[in-house]
Amino acid sequence: MGSVSDPGELTELAQPSFEEFQKQTSLMTSCTLLWKELSDHFTTLEENLMKKSEALKEMIGALDSQTQSSLESLKRREATIERSVEIVAGKVGERARAALESLEKARGGGDDGGGGGEVDDEEGLLSTLKSLCLKMDARGFWSFVTARKKELEGLRSQIPAALVDCVDPAMLVLEAISEVFPVDKRGSGEKMTNDFGWACVVILESLAPVMVDPVIGKTRLLVTPSVKEKAKEIAETWKASLEERGRVENVKTPDVHTFLQHLVTFGIVKSEDLGLYRKLVVGSAWRKQMPKLAVLVGLGDQMPDMIEELISRGQQLDAVHFTYEVGLVDKFPPVPLLKAYLRDAKKTVAEDPSNTGRASHLVARKEQSALKAVLKCIEEYKLEEEFPPENLKKRLEQLEKTKTEKRKPAAVPANKRTRASYNGPMPPAKAGRITNAYVSSFPFIRSPSHSPQYASPAAAYPSPPTTVYSNRSPPYPYSPELIPASYQASPIGYPAYNGYCNGPVPVPAPAPQVYHPHYPQQHHQHAHHQQAYY
Repeated sequence: MGSVSDPGELTELAQPSFEEFQKQTSLMTSCTLLWKELSDHFTTLEENLMKKSEALKEMIGALDSQTQSSLESLKRREATIERSVEIVAGKVGERARAALESLEKARGGGDDGGGGGEVDDEEGLLSTLKSLCLKMDARGFWSFVTARKKELEGLRSQIPAALVDCVDPAMLVLEAISEVFPVDKRGSGEKMTNDFGWACVVILESLAPVMVDPVIGKTRLLVTPSVKEKAKEIAETWKASLEERGRVENVKTPDVHTFLQHLVTFGIVKSEDLGLYRKLVVGSAWRKQMPKLAVLVGLGDQMPDMIEELISRGQQLDAVHFTYEVGLVDKFPPVPLLKAYLRDAKKTVAEDPSNTGRASHLVARKEQSALKAVLKCIEEYKLEEEFPPENLKKRLEQLEKTKTEKRKPAAVPANKRTRASYNGPMPPAKAGRITNAYVSSFPFIRSPSHSPQYASPAAAYPSPPTTVYSNRSPPYPYSPELIPASYQASPIGYPAYNGYCNGPVPVPAPAPQVYHPHYPQQHHQHAHHQQAYY
């Protein structure tokens, strides 16, 4: 039998292998964790790549679809060019013939005078406008339109129909408005008295549907390159003149409206000028057409920020109109905005409840205007259920009633010019201003604290033998007057001054007595009110 090994020796030999096993185990655990981490990382990368790949595929598909749509649109536009040109050429021929006929008629004396004659109805208005358009009379066309601001609605409906008969409507419009746009060429006095921004806007709005392609529509405007280039130059000139107009913040709203409508009508909006367009729109946001113009000049994506800016500026009512134009009613509910607008209108009253005089009147007018605007907005957007207008109408009626009561003439108390007795004489308004007139001869009631008490009965003036009237005095018969006995004096005369009595002056005994007519009570009351006013 072989010898048995020592157990202690086996233990010493086995110890190193166990330590090695622990090392290997630890290494395997580390590798497993690292593998799992790497595996997760690569899985995430793969998922991200798949997502990006799907997004790229969608973008490529959208671009392909857009490219295909653009190509089809180009093919359609190319195919319709001939038809559009034929239509326009036919219209130009008709307009040229009509213009020649109009000129021949004018040479023969059959013309009605163009814009100088009176227009009684819409038919006559259209006839005159067509005559001016056929002759390409830009100055006459401008004069005719600007002279008829009261017929604004008729002009809006008839100008587009008249421009259709024009040989070159775009050029006619540019020449017509050139007197005031882009730079007002009139004198300073006429600039102050007549603002023709409304006429520019009406004419430019009327031109827009006339330049639309008859086949494709609004996507293509029928304007020649030379006219479009001139329109761009006009826009650049207007922008360059902003410094003279007082910068963007101080430019007049009619000028802003004309400029933006000019851009939209001729399709010359620039993306690099969107910042300028936004400032102009926000500065003139109260204008009714501004929300629509803001969308047409490319500010649709900036509308949420613009609405928030209007709210921060206290223009909640304007913000409501912008909200409905772009369909952001859910994000900007209109009722809270309208209530905030009314609160701001009343804020001045709350800050100073003791406001009197003109300040109080202006505050009441501001609140009244705010109520009318809110009521109109509620009616326009059908908000009666969310914001019942009954209380607003009651408040408006209350303000109007207060305004009416303030206009009523107040009762005038008795003053120095009131007669002591109903039969006593009344001096004229200017009697106290004459140096030689002693007004103390007349019994006046001065004031409750200074008026003397007259206990003696009244005695009549002695009736004069003759009555002499001034040439300019009204033919009223003279009647005796009563005067308190304590104030009887020698007979006095009333010298004539423009037909009215100037005041009592002493008259020598031998001189004839002159008596002016005694005016009715209403004349004295008029003189009394005049004296009290001044």
